[in-house]
Amino acid sequence: MPADLTGTYLTLDDGRPAVRFSRVYDHPIDRVWRFVTDPGELAQWFPSRAEFDLRPGGTVRFSGDPNMPESTGTVRAVDAPRHLSFAWGGDELRFDLEALDDKRTRFTLTNVLSERNTAARNGAGWEVCLSALDAKARGERFEGPHAGLSAPWKEYYEGYVDAGVPSGAPVPGAEV
Repeated sequence: MPADLTGTYLTLDDGRPAVRFSRVYDHPIDRVWRFVTDPGELAQWFPSRAEFDLRPGGTVRFSGDPNMPESTGTVRAVDAPRHLSFAWGGDELRFDLEALDDKRTRFTLTNVLSERNTAARNGAGWEVCLSALDAKARGERFEGPHAGLSAPWKEYYEGYVDAGVPSGAPVPGAEV
């Protein structure tokens, strides 16, 4: 059965490639902001533990990903509780939150890519991560990126490749 893909591959106005995902969560914007910025919350769905100095130019410390060494990034912009962007490796991650009403929030993740050929790989990875966040938002548990090679990553990857999304980048910790 083919994977149900929720990401979109796009080229930004400045010419950079990106993958974008959007969800609506039945939580107020302040709660969804904690999903994005609180290290304990992030650890349940994000690929690495991330600890932020939440100010432009602040440091982001990444750790705990068995496939990546510990590293740091830089916060590019913060507008709590609506926007956070930061550098992660050569990529940029952007989280945009929009309150739809007092109890619902639109969550948009844009992964601005340093290389086009990482789109299918990163798209598949975000599908697994966001499945864990979706479960968390429902009050359920899902291992997501922490399930290792048992996560349904490969189905998503093949779906993105079949859809014509640029691919070919090496996959840390797995062979495609």
